[in-house]
Amino acid sequence: MKLNTIKPAKGSKPNKIRVGRGIGSGFGKTAGRGHKGQRARSGGYHKVGFEGGQMPIQRRLPKRGFKSAMKALTAEVRLSEIEKMKATEIDLATLKAEGFVAATAQTAKLVKSGVLTRKVSFKGVLATKGAREAVTALGGSFAE
Repeated sequence: MKLNTIKPAKGSKPNKIRVGRGIGSGFGKTAGRGHKGQRARSGGYHKVGFEGGQMPIQRRLPKRGFKSAMKALTAEVRLSEIEKMKATEIDLATLKAEGFVAATAQTAKLVKSGVLTRKVSFKGVLATKGAREAVTALGGSFAE
């Protein structure tokens, strides 16, 4: 195969239709734009969502909810998952290595779900109030 012999697949590049070139072409006079109206004129334009002056649906309907951008970057870790780990000093890298946190996570947050029965120290891991109390009650610690 040579670069000068490469051609597009047959039928993938249809010929451009020349409009406004007489009645015999089938696209004469109005050139396929119909009669009058905004779409028939050059520069005819309306913004996306425009409904002819009627209040658009995206403005009529109430806005609800909120999607946090940080939620995708913060991973939740349960106390029960920490119990399964062998390490006593836990940080984000340790959690990623063990597979409890996704590789894309930028922060981890410890939540009080399950039971922890041993002393563990955390470094650079966020925690809920209940999880923090559960860890400190066993003699564990948190470092920022």
